[in-house]
Parts: sequence; C-alpha cells; structure tokens
Amino acid sequence: MKYFGTDGIRGHVNSENINGDMFFKFGLAAGKYFTNLKKKKQTAIIAKDTRLSGYALEPALVSGLASAGMHVYTLGPLPTNGLAMLTKSMNANLGIMITASHNLFYDNGLKLFGPDGLKLSDKIQKKIEGLIDSKVINHLSKPKLLGRVKRLETGTDDYIKILKKKIPNNFKLKNMKIVLDCANGAGYKSAPKMIKSLGAKLIVIGNKPNGFNINKNCGSTFPNKLQNYVKKNKAHLGISLDGDADRIIMCDEKGSIIDGDQIIAALALQWKKKKILKGGVVGTLMSNYGLEKFFKKNKIKFVRANVGDRYVKEIMQKKKFNLGGEQSGHIILGKFATTGDGLLVALEVVQALNKNIKASNFFDVFEKTPQILENIKIKNDNILKKLSVRKTIQDAHKLIKGQGRILVRKSGTEQKIRIMGESKNKTLLKKCIKNISKKIN
Repeated sequence: MKYFGTDGIRGHVNSENINGDMFFKFGLAAGKYFTNLKKKKQTAIIAKDTRLSGYALEPALVSGLASAGMHVYTLGPLPTNGLAMLTKSMNANLGIMITASHNLFYDNGLKLFGPDGLKLSDKIQKKIEGLIDSKVINHLSKPKLLGRVKRLETGTDDYIKILKKKIPNNFKLKNMKIVLDCANGAGYKSAPKMIKSLGAKLIVIGNKPNGFNINKNCGSTFPNKLQNYVKKNKAHLGISLDGDADRIIMCDEKGSIIDGDQIIAALALQWKKKKILKGGVVGTLMSNYGLEKFFKKNKIKFVRANVGDRYVKEIMQKKKFNLGGEQSGHIILGKFATTGDGLLVALEVVQALNKNIKASNFFDVFEKTPQILENIKIKNDNILKKLSVRKTIQDAHKLIKGQGRILVRKSGTEQKIRIMGESKNKTLLKKCIKNISKKIN
C-alpha cells in the first residue's frame, strides 16, 4: 500500500507523508469513509503519545475529520490499547492514535481502529488510501454538517476503570517491589497510577516526557536501564513499555531480560493450567524456534503470522485463539483486549507472581534457540528484488538448511531490512548473516 505499513502510517516528521497537510487529508479521507457508511452517530476519538510533533499534527487531523462531518473527542496522551478500548466503550466509529510507537521523537504516525476496537483491515485501509489521493473539495461537508470538537480529560481514568474490571476485586500487590519504565511515552500517567492503586512498592523511571525523550535510552527497546534499576533496588520484577505502551519487555529479580516470546510461553502454560487457553497461540515469522518446540512438547497448537500485531490478531480471530504476540513485546490477550497492551500483560503476569512465585522461575519454561537480528538502513526500497541479493539469500538458506533458519524482510515501519537467523551453530549463523548483510550494503 502507498501510505499504510504493517502498523498504520509512520515516517519522519515534516517529510512527504508526515506533515500537517497530509494529516488533514488523512483525517478527511478517514472521516469521509465512515460518514459514507451513513450511520446515525459519526464520532471519532483521538489519543496520542508524548512527541512534540503531536501538537502540530493533531489539529490538522482534527480539522480533516471535522471537515468530513465527524464529531471529534481528543483524549491527550493515552496508551494505544486505551484508545482502542475507549473507541469501543464510547461507541465511536473511529479511533486514531497519533504515534510512531517505539521509534524516536523525530518520527510520528497514525494507528486506526474501527468501532469494534480492532485495527482497520487492509481492505478498509485501501479504500481510505483511494480517498486520500482524490480531490479534497469532493469530501468537504456542507457548513451545516461540520463536526464538533471537544477535549475529554477523563481518558486515563476511564482506561484504568476498564482495566480494573479485568482483574479480581481483592487483588493487591502489597508485598511486591516493581520497577516501571514508561519510556517517557503514552503510558507515563496511566501505568504508574494503575500499579500504585494495587499497593505495590513502585519505582518509576521514564515518566518525565519533554517531547524529545520518548524511547530515548529507555523503554522496551532499551531494557538495560530497567535491568540496572531492578538489580540496584532488589526489585521482584521490572516492567518496560514502549512509546505508545502497546509493547512490554520485562526483567526478572536476577536482572535477566524477558522478551515477548518468554512472556507468551509463560502465560500460555499458565492459561493452559487454568483451562482458559482457547485453541492455541499465534506467533510471527520472528518468533524463536525454541518457542515453537516448547509448544509442540506441551501439546499447544502454534501458528505463525506475518510480522505485525494486526496480522497476529487476524489469525487469532480466524482460528479462535485467545493468545498471541511478537518477540518484540506486542502481546494480545484475546480474553481481554483487541490489540497489544503492555500494562494489561503486566497485570496478568503479576497476578501469577503474587502467589510467591519468583519471576525467574515463572519465565524459565523453554530454551531459546540462539538468534541474531541485524537491522540495515536502506535507501533503495527494492533492494531485495536485486538478483544478486536474492541469490545470496538463497545460498544462505541452502548453507544453514537442517541446522537453523534465515528470515530476510523489509521493515513495515522503518526504512530498514531486517535479517534474522537462528541456529545452535553460531559460527555458521554469523557467516550466513554476514554474507547477506554485505550484499545489501
């Protein structure tokens, strides 16, 4: 698609697609698509993370939506799943999150949700793209039909109320010491407020956003900071979110980093014991091979989806599974949510740990296959179509066959090629990745 990637629209601020003019067009096109459905109520709600650019882009988006005849509520900083949950609970037609997720401040973008709280399908996104590129004048509503705009200050509290309904009334964390890294992002208000309300002794970092420090040396993409704080404060658990709080990476009491695959494995085992795991688990092409073997051993069905939590959710729906996610920390608890929610996953984990189970024991359920991931910045979007590059990748597949696997793909969110390899033969693995990397560069 022209504008939408694996997770909405994303790019550098004030670039060709991420600017006020385009955000007006995005808002107008999305608004027009939903007003064309001719439902009685035409409402959109907007939340954002803490990037400085959000203040410039949000008014343009609001203007586009209102110009299409949609009434708009703005919520301010809120986790992505909070936006998804409120889209559904407020009976809105459309929810839009202004965010570039785990990227640094110089990027921004959009994630779009329908009235069911689900990310919009490829089919709907294509229809919206068609409207973006058509004449603006054709989509403007009559003056009498312009949408109204209102700011809601209750978004954080409303989100927390929904979360509290998903945990037992008497659940408390009085005996737990937790380090929470909010990545200076969208969860900096809601996450500490929620965990503090449960009585935990809480040490909060990454909760002082200034418009520029989102994800900078903190959060789920930089868990070293969390690791240091957990060890220094002798905490029971560390929780690290990303910029829009839909990802989670954790740290056990020993200071070991726990990725999405490990969290999914532990929760799957827990849910199976409780007999609440439905069908099986959905991972992605990036999920560790050790995870796949673990599920096979424990007779839990496992299916791989394309990278992106939207694709994970689509297969979860199709297969009627209620657990899925990515190694990066996008984890969907289908029993409770329609998209990834770091805080919600954390609450599910601490309920298990509250029964005097150490985090290191809870997460130690499978042995990872050694994995190497290399990200290469590119200028040529079609680099993977080059004959010489394709041949090198094919040669690498042949070389590692029977001893591991190689996955080469273009990122759906950044101008990068991602090379992932898995094998117990680390020397062979490094050789394969080096050959591919050299050819791409």
